[in-house]
Amino acid sequence: MTRADLDGWRSRAALVLLVLVVLAPVFGWAAGQVGYAEPLENAAEETGAADDADPVHTGVLPDYSVPGLGSVSGTFLSAVVGTAVTLVVATGLGRLVGQTHDAE
Repeated sequence: MTRADLDGWRSRAALVLLVLVVLAPVFGWAAGQVGYAEPLENAAEETGAADDADPVHTGVLPDYSVPGLGSVSGTFLSAVVGTAVTLVVATGLGRLVGQTHDAE
């Protein structure tokens, strides 16, 4: 793969990530409109585990939002943070694997 191909691929991937981040509030709104709940939450409710749940820590971004912000802006900020963290970790792992592969 040439440098130009790699740069083009990265640009297209960044554009796709940007579009998905911008659309995240729309997906959140649509999930609320159809009454979507995550399968693990459904299983916990069916077994009664949800009633006994007393979380020790609710998480940094509970329910894919930012407490104190509105639904749209909270979901958008959560998408930005989640995408950035995932991209940083994946890039770091990719570089680590690349260095390991180059050393062989």
